[in-house]
Amino acid sequence: MGRRIRWLGMVMLLCFALVIVQLANIQFRQADALANSPYNPRVAAQKFDNRRGTITAAGGAVLAKSVKINSSSSEYNYQREYPQGPLFAGITGYDSPFYGTSGIEYQYNQYLKLHPQAPQNFSQLLFDKPPSEPDNVSLTVDPVLQQAATNALDAVPSANKDGAVVVLNAATGAVLALASNPTFDPNSLSDPNVSTEEAYHATTAVGVDDKEGFDGLTPVATQERFFPGSTFKVVTTTAVYNLAPSLINYYFPYAVSISFPDSNKTLSNDGFTACGGTMATMLPQSCDPGYGELGIKVGSVNLTKEAELFGYDVYGSKDQTVPGIDLPFVVPSTITALSPTAQADLAYSAIGQLNDQATPLQNALDAAGIANGGVIMTPHLMAQITNSQGAVVETYHPTPMSTVATPSETSAITKLMQGVAIDGTAAGIFPATWHIAVKTGTAQVQAPTGPEQTDDWMIGFLPATATTPPVAIAVVVPYQAFSLTGAQIAGPIVKQVMQAYLGETGTQG
Repeated sequence: MGRRIRWLGMVMLLCFALVIVQLANIQFRQADALANSPYNPRVAAQKFDNRRGTITAAGGAVLAKSVKINSSSSEYNYQREYPQGPLFAGITGYDSPFYGTSGIEYQYNQYLKLHPQAPQNFSQLLFDKPPSEPDNVSLTVDPVLQQAATNALDAVPSANKDGAVVVLNAATGAVLALASNPTFDPNSLSDPNVSTEEAYHATTAVGVDDKEGFDGLTPVATQERFFPGSTFKVVTTTAVYNLAPSLINYYFPYAVSISFPDSNKTLSNDGFTACGGTMATMLPQSCDPGYGELGIKVGSVNLTKEAELFGYDVYGSKDQTVPGIDLPFVVPSTITALSPTAQADLAYSAIGQLNDQATPLQNALDAAGIANGGVIMTPHLMAQITNSQGAVVETYHPTPMSTVATPSETSAITKLMQGVAIDGTAAGIFPATWHIAVKTGTAQVQAPTGPEQTDDWMIGFLPATATTPPVAIAVVVPYQAFSLTGAQIAGPIVKQVMQAYLGETGTQG
């Protein structure tokens, strides 16, 4: 009898031990999972209390907010509204009950959604937990520049108006404008009371590809790549100064074209005119055969290495390099690993026409790196996050991304880029008082439908001769007529956006 009692006691103790283990498991190990489980009634109820924090631009303009739904027929308490409509859609993204989040709504969802707040007093610390509240996200984007960029894209004289404009504070990496065309109205996706079918139709209405193959839900500025054309000559030039300085004074004899021992290709200058000289002459005039020959002499190792310093990914490598901007789904710019013996490929890559592809964001970083003395700052959109009480939760601190050259080297490159605006391919576009440094690009491409066309680029920065932080810009307008150039199409856009910047800051122009 005593033995049975002892066994029963041991079993009871074991059961108590298992209960204690399970309680500890629930209280500590599984606490977060259970608290956030969709089967938790509190979480299920919170789905309908869908209040989110506010997203604002620099200066306080509201880009996204949650508005109370005053309807007894709605299961939800709030609806997301985007007061600026399509203007900032490529930045804010959307918050949809059917399709989730994108853009800043996705990137900072953990802050924008309802979440537990830190205790504000001793009572909340011990007894009453503070209610869940969302945080608010302030961005670096400038509404004046964003509007100017959008207006300039809409004013492109051709029927094909797709493209992108990226404007950066070169000294900090702050994104001042990030405009893409086509765009979409995020309000069409935010109604929580439409049926799934209605939401689907709303999406397809704004997300279907246009004739050029772009759709508004995929921002051109960060999720599309193009041949950079002659804007890539800035990278090639930097490779000379940084990695092959013996070629700084290399002289290319004037010629219309060059040929290669390993290919039946030839590389001719635009318009089949003769060009040549040193980089001081060839960069402003954008001499294709001269820069092709220069690229061969720089070599595949140096050209690839310099492209990597700027942020390009060597195509096919394990770790793709994506600029550390705080947006989801940004695609990397690429450069194919080049063979030292493939001279034709190397020459064409040196002028941005064959083995390299760049996003508008990447090309803006290329310009910013030269503008900022060789240091590319990590691009960012978030300026500050505050809680419902106005207290600062997080502040962005500028962070270097990479160093592409020394200040003295980039100073020399800046003078070459100024030459582009003074007496080069962009001559006559900008007032001399702007002291702007630019590079044009006209990449020959095969359009999705129709004859061969051009992707028209311009990158640059101003002021190029001042101590004030420079502003860098990249513009691309793809699939333009074969007869058009980056100076003709992208140049006026750069001018309009920079004019807005100079007017806003009251500096010059």
